[in-house]
Amino acid sequence: MPVHVSSEIGRLRAVLVHAPGPELLAVTPRTREHFLYDDIIDSDTAQREHRRFVAILERFATVHQVRDLLADVAGTPEVRDLLIHETTNVVPSAPLARELADLAPEALVRTLIEGREDRPGPLAAALNERGYALPPMPNLFFTRDAAMAINDHVMVGAMRYGARWTEELIMKILFSHHPVLANCGVLYDGSSERRHDFTLEGGDVHPLRRDTVAIGFSERSSAAAIDSLVEQLFRHTAIENVIVVVMPAEQTAIHLDMIFCHLDRELCVLYPPHFIGPERLPILLWRKGRAELEQMPSIFGALSACGIPMEAVLCGGSRRVVQDREQWASGCNCLALRPGLVVSYARNEATIREMETTGFRVVTGADFLSGATRVGDDDRAVIAVEGGELVRGGGGPRCMTCPVTRDEAWS
Repeated sequence: MPVHVSSEIGRLRAVLVHAPGPELLAVTPRTREHFLYDDIIDSDTAQREHRRFVAILERFATVHQVRDLLADVAGTPEVRDLLIHETTNVVPSAPLARELADLAPEALVRTLIEGREDRPGPLAAALNERGYALPPMPNLFFTRDAAMAINDHVMVGAMRYGARWTEELIMKILFSHHPVLANCGVLYDGSSERRHDFTLEGGDVHPLRRDTVAIGFSERSSAAAIDSLVEQLFRHTAIENVIVVVMPAEQTAIHLDMIFCHLDRELCVLYPPHFIGPERLPILLWRKGRAELEQMPSIFGALSACGIPMEAVLCGGSRRVVQDREQWASGCNCLALRPGLVVSYARNEATIREMETTGFRVVTGADFLSGATRVGDDDRAVIAVEGGELVRGGGGPRCMTCPVTRDEAWS
């Protein structure tokens, strides 16, 4: 079975990504809030940064592109009909459905991702106003949010905001119909949800070990949806421990992976104010077979209780002003390629220096790709990639990857 992800750090073998494209141009000063952006991305620069990021991934794993896999399955009549039907349930339009039905698979995929502008009427044309008959997906390059693997199963996100609902549909169809994403079933199907109090996003769900998962209760992931997911995890998987991080209602911490990520077997990176000292967040431990959740003194206590003791790399180092700046710039949002080998944004210099103190060797993305610097199989290293434009979208290397297959991190 291709899908197998029992941790955040097992050696990466296959991963699903989406290369950002013209859909980013839909984000303007007037539309950015609707599309959940804090800033405007330069599309060309973001695409260059993403290509280099993917080139690094390709040195370690098979990289699947959303566009390619979707075009594969869209050539099948029943999948194509389902894709159009589900899309026009979110964006009701009989003329749009007919137009989509006439498109070749590649053109259909392009239209679904990049959107289609309305044909303006006389007043809209006179005012130079344009809307979308089918809105584009400028957040799709954050593939982790809309779907993710947990052990041999899949969770499809229930996105908090309607601007991302069509992403769920694409991910559900891919994991339900493409053979390279074959799995033991969709545990949680967020694509069928339209309730704002029943939401769940992949940035909040962290498989730590085959029997343990951490979940952020955040503005994007509701208690009711987490209850539903955990019920399915306990019933259908080997998960026995769920660590719940009660997230702050802050724009800087929309997902757990913006303040915490696993780097090595006994090492994580985290935003200190939320986990260390008097401002630390509430942590709950939920064990299979127990009706009551146990309040834990800290994230470290909860991890130790699950047999996963960890030490922390401090995002931004020891100075609060730097911690705040680098947390905002996705300093915690790293991707592990294997235990102790991670990808991070180069701009988060203080966080990377903290990694160095724990034995990480710093390798620039350019030097790694050129072969000027090599990384041994047992080296603890951080590959620092340029992401000054990508980060404007509000995420980092973890957000931009949906791991499909990882080796077990623990034998």
